[in-house]
Amino acid sequence: AAAVIKRSGATSNFLNYHGFPATICVSINDEIVHGIPGPKTINDGDVVSVDCGAIIDGWHGDAAFTVGIGTVNAEDQKMMDVCEESMWRGIAAGKNGAKLSDIGYAIEQYTISQGKYGILREYGGHGIGTEMHQEPHVLNFGKAGQGPEIVPGLALAIEPMITRGSERMKVLKDDWTVVSTDGSRGAHFEHSYAICPDGKPFVLTAIDGGREQLARLGVEISDLL
Repeated sequence: AAAVIKRSGATSNFLNYHGFPATICVSINDEIVHGIPGPKTINDGDVVSVDCGAIIDGWHGDAAFTVGIGTVNAEDQKMMDVCEESMWRGIAAGKNGAKLSDIGYAIEQYTISQGKYGILREYGGHGIGTEMHQEPHVLNFGKAGQGPEIVPGLALAIEPMITRGSERMKVLKDDWTVVSTDGSRGAHFEHSYAICPDGKPFVLTAIDGGREQLARLGVEISDLL
């Protein structure tokens, strides 16, 4: 990951961020987010989340995905699918003129409609731009129609984190790795997007700007490509 970032003319915004010791986060099974990569064995059937960010020309990017390794349990696959879809639902809801809480409302309502999943309360999305973490904080749950209005120029990282069990979590002794308290597996997806001057969104960390995924949700992206 470090070599790819360097080859692209970018620098890591994870390495040494508040003391984080790596270029990416790798979280396995009940590690939901902020796992530190190291000499771990990844086995058949494991659920692995990868979170990565970079800075280029002074601007930050941040994205994450979760994959199953080898033969994946059907319930684990559904959890990953639900988490990814909830992210797209959140981005679609975060359109020009909407309220910030509409994003978390869309994420939560879709997630709970699909099963008994725990949505992490302590962590959420955030503003992004000349810094990796900026205001506003974006909850992955809540009531609709609250908070500041979403307007052109706003860039947000949307990142639902869910488990197959409890929403309760704890941080390990490494001061970074977040795990579920009941040992349930989790998933984490993230994309960064902006509301462009024309009032349309553009997903900065998706190859197609989010065109395909947002189109099926009735959202047209800005014509930047």
